[in-house]
Parts: sequence; C-alpha cells; structure tokens
Amino acid sequence: MFALVDCNNFYASCERVFRPALEGRPVVVLSNNDGCVISRSNEAKALGIPMAAPWFKIEERLRGCGVAVCSSNYALYGDLSRRVMQVLAGCAPALETYSIDECFLDFTGLPGDLTARGLDIARTVRQWTGIPVSVGIAPTKTLAKLANRLAKKGRSPAGPALEWARLPNPQETLAGIAVEDVWGIAKRWGARLRALGIAQAQALAAADPRLLRREFGVVVERICRELQGVSCLPLELVPPPRKQILVSRSFGERIRSFAELRAAVSVFAARGGRKLRTQRLCAQAISVFLHTSPFDVVGPRYANGAMRPLDPPTRDSGRLIRAAVAGLEGIFRAGLAYQRAGVLLLDLVPADARQGVLFSAVPGDGARADRLMDCLDVLNRVPGRPAVRYAGELLGERWRMRQRRKSPACTTRWSELPVVRADAACLSVAAAGRSGVCLPRISL
Repeated sequence: MFALVDCNNFYASCERVFRPALEGRPVVVLSNNDGCVISRSNEAKALGIPMAAPWFKIEERLRGCGVAVCSSNYALYGDLSRRVMQVLAGCAPALETYSIDECFLDFTGLPGDLTARGLDIARTVRQWTGIPVSVGIAPTKTLAKLANRLAKKGRSPAGPALEWARLPNPQETLAGIAVEDVWGIAKRWGARLRALGIAQAQALAAADPRLLRREFGVVVERICRELQGVSCLPLELVPPPRKQILVSRSFGERIRSFAELRAAVSVFAARGGRKLRTQRLCAQAISVFLHTSPFDVVGPRYANGAMRPLDPPTRDSGRLIRAAVAGLEGIFRAGLAYQRAGVLLLDLVPADARQGVLFSAVPGDGARADRLMDCLDVLNRVPGRPAVRYAGELLGERWRMRQRRKSPACTTRWSELPVVRADAACLSVAAAGRSGVCLPRISL
C-alpha cells in the first residue's frame, strides 16, 4: 500500500508561507528572467492563466485583477521542500522522494484507517511547514498518483486525502481519465494507444499486457498491471546514481562579449564541480553550449556546443573551467546576441572508483587537487556568498538573471530572515499562588 503526498501549487504555496497577505489572492511564479508562468495558485487558475504562458503576453490582460507576480526563488523552495520531506520521514517506515514536491510513503501493514492517517499527514505538514498537500492512497504507485490527482480536484469527501479502495466505482473513475493523464504515458505513446482503440485509463487497464509489451515494451506493460492493482514499481529507497549534471541559465540580457560569456561559463563549471564533490562523483567529459534566442526575428539565429573529454576523470573546478572555456572558444561567434549558455558534465563515476592514469598529463590532479577543492568548499560554505572564486568568474555580471519580483530568502540568508515585532501590550495570566505568564501580541 502506497501513499503519494504532493504539495499543492508548490512554488506559489511557498511564496505564501511568509507572506500571509497573499492568501486568497491569485499568485503566479515566473521562470528564470521572469519569463513564463511555472506555478499558479488555484485563484490564478480560475482566472484562466495557462501554464508556461509568456508573462509579457498576458500581463496587460490581467492588469487590475490583483495578481501577485513572483520571480522564482529556488533557495526558498528547496529549503521548504527539505522541511516537508523531513516531516514526512516520520510518518511512515519508508519513503521515496520523487521530486521537489512529491514523495511516496510505504503504508504497507500500517494499522488503522489509512484515510484518517492521510488526513493527519496533511494537517501535520500544513501546521509544521505552512505548505498544503494532497494525499493519494492505493495498492500501486500508479493508482496512488491517480488518487492524489482526484483529491486535488476535490473528489474526496474526506478532504485532502483519498483512498482508491473507497471510491464508489473505481472502474467508472478510470473510464473518465484520458490515457495521456496516466502517470508514465507520454503524449506520443498516448497517440499510439489511441490508434489501438485505447483512449481511457479503463481501456488501458483492460488491455492484454502481453500485447502492450510487444508494442511498447515493458514500461507500458507495467503501467497496465499497476492499473489492475498489481504492484510492479517498488519504492526506490536509494536514489539511482546520476549520469550527468547540467548547470545552465538564460541571461538577464543579451550578451555579445566573449568575456561576459566566459564569466558565465566559468561560474557554471565551478557550480558543477561543487555538485560533483557534494555527491562524491567525478566527470569523464564536459560539454559547453550556447545559443541565441529562438524567438529573435531580427538578428541571426545560432546554436552550437562542444565536448571535451576529461582524462583522468575529475571533480576539480579549475580543470572543469579550463575545459569549458576551451570549448567556448571553439563555438563562439562574434557579433551575435547570445541568450543562454550552459555546462553539462557527462559520464559520471564514483570519486572513490575512478580509473587511475599511470602517465597522467594533468599535473597536480589527484589527492592534492582533492584537498584543495575540499578547502575551497569549506571557505565557500555560505550559499550564494562565495569567499574565494576563480578570476574567470569575475569578468562580467550582465549575464545574471533578472529577478525583479524575487521574495526574500527567508530561511537560508541571515540578512533576509523575517522580523517579528512584539506589541508593547501584554496579556497577563495571573492566579493566586502562581506566577504570571506574559503572552505578547506579535506581528510579522
């Protein structure tokens, strides 16, 4: 028995935690550089604001509707996600963090009413973190996803938790769900399934699993069996090792200077190296890419990338920066206005299992470089405020993202912590033979 706990409108809900005045107002969160809508509150959905809509196209239409517009604040979202997962870790014997706002819990063998347990989880998470969640409970992960979807849409009489087995007619419910809305069914697979006459989740559950395996492979066969109530997808208690790390950003303004691009790529490579060391990995290759805006109707369009092998594998930020800059020099074209660049670290291997090189052409790579990187990470332990940086990172700042509507980092930066002020008046509770207790009125 599985429970899927999913945070409702997660980014928008995070914005409301420390800004209670946003409760009841339409809230949208924009992507990097305040580009497209990536999260909407229920009130914003009711206004017809579509997901992924470019904000500049709908801003005028929504003027006067009281919409609160927020730049993405990933430091806040990541920290609140960590807090939610910490709360959920105490609610079940095992869990799998599926994404930043979703988590599977193992309810197998737990005594009592599972719906009541799900409601208690929703109340606890809301009270302890301020984030509203929905809970779907079912004998398979796929059905738990569907139960969670129904709970979010208000189909549960109990509130934010829904147990699949308590639906009045589960087959009728499956008949009302399009096959593309089933977890794991991509749009292309949905079109192929419809061509076979399978348009709803009920038809997929009733299909012959052997036929599905022959036509689509084992993945769709497993989804079919999961819809039938046969669990085929256990919890992943240990996350699978990562095969690549991507660090990329859209620029706050168009960049033409090689020095500015070099600064951006150097920062991306340094961040990639820090991620490698945090996860105890090494990269065997690095790819750098850049491109102009695909929507530019005036200037020429250009996109290119370059890959450099790393032999021996490394997690040394200095080597990563040098390789990335060398790749950038080969693909840079003068006179173009670049909109985005990025660094991709490939073929990752465990740091303690990397293959050594007898005659290494890279001086200093090894234990000495590892000690240097460990020292660098200690000096730069404060997020967002590195004490020591490579000179190439300081060649320009114009590439950095626009975040004109960014909320404070209320949980990760001392200078932006919320300030609580106590009222001068106090409520005293006094009784004969007992000491008084002063309870100040506070405002955020």
